[in-house]
Parts: sequence; structure tokens; C-alpha cells
Amino acid sequence: MKSWTLKNGSKIFQVLSGRSNVYLYQNSKQTFLFDTGKTSHYNQLIKNISSLGVEKIDWLLLTHTHFDHCQNATALKKHFNCKIGLHKNAIEFAKNGFSPLPKGTILFTKLISKIGMLVNEKKFGFLKFSPNFIFQNNSMNKDITTIHTPGHSSDSICFILENEIGIVGDTMFGVFKNSISLPYADNPDQLVKSWSKLENYNCRTFLPGHGNSIDIRLFKKQLEKHSKA
Repeated sequence: MKSWTLKNGSKIFQVLSGRSNVYLYQNSKQTFLFDTGKTSHYNQLIKNISSLGVEKIDWLLLTHTHFDHCQNATALKKHFNCKIGLHKNAIEFAKNGFSPLPKGTILFTKLISKIGMLVNEKKFGFLKFSPNFIFQNNSMNKDITTIHTPGHSSDSICFILENEIGIVGDTMFGVFKNSISLPYADNPDQLVKSWSKLENYNCRTFLPGHGNSIDIRLFKKQLEKHSKA
């Protein structure tokens, strides 16, 4: 299991990988889970969390409400009695149990997206849930800063942990070598502007919803490249 240690000793664990990444963050006071993965991965997620000796999760924080990031929200809330936080733009999606799929950014993913839109809620929905906390663009506490980063979706947010590591969901993509570009994004130009927001923070590493961690040097190269495009 991959892990990262922050300067003050807090830990981040990648408790789910593969189709989607899920991260668990523990500081001296509380335990936070970021995203949930799909329902088909629920048992593995619980097993991995349990292997850390974690019995209590205080907060489930969602980077956005696409099905592969929030499909286990209801089950996790019941299991851990945790509170759920999401962006204000996600309120209706959570209430309806469905968040529209993003558009493709290249020919192949545009085709996949169109096919997916025909299926919609039947395959890409989730159990409805109610959030306990609504993010706009503010800090949750002194250790977690939230940033609204639309582009992939209207409700996308990133979480900066202790000014060191960013949990970025699908605001960046860690699958392709030497790239952070996404194969799916509702508004690619807006996405690049959201990357610019993240440049203002002192992160050394970004942890995406898919693929491997992204080093600050790769991020800056990609930001410069796409800003000139």
C-alpha cells in the first residue's frame, strides 16, 4: 500500500487503486477519506482500511460526484457513521443519485462518452445521499484547504493537505507518462485555469483519482505547455 508522510508526521495512505484511487489521511485529531471508488470495490476498500487498524473515519470528502468516485458514499457513511463533504455544485447530483458523464477530449473518448450518455443512470448512478458540509472555496480547517477546480466537471474540488500534498481527483490524470491531461473534461480551457490555481500552493506532490502520483516538476511543465496552447 502506497503512503506519504507529511512534515509534521501526518500520514496519507492509498487505500484503493486500479479503477479509481481512494486516499485516507490521518492527522493528530481526525481521519479523512477522499472519494470512494465503485460499489464493486467496496469490500476491498473496507479490507484495506481495516488493515491499517482504522476503525473510525470522521469525514468522507468527495473531489466530485462521478459514479467511480462516490458510488460507495452511502455505504461508507453507514459503516463508519462519517460525515460527507462536497462542493455546492454537487448538491443536486447527490440528491438525484446521478452526475452527468464528462465529455471526451479526443476522438476515441468523445465516442465513448456519447455511448455512455445513452446508458446514463442505469449504469453510472449511485445511491442518493445528503451531504453534511458544503464547500464553496474555503479551508475546512488549518490542515485542509479546498479549492474549486472546475473543468473536468462543474463540482470538482481539490484538497491541499498541510500545504504539502494535493488530493486532486480528476483535475489531473496520472495514467499517461509525462502527462497530466485528462481524456474526459467538460471544459478543457477551464481545466487549465484550475491548474493555475493549484500553482499558488506549495505542493510537492499531487495525488490523482486515476493512476500514479504527479510530481510538482511534471505539473509545472504541463501547466506551461497547456497555457501556451
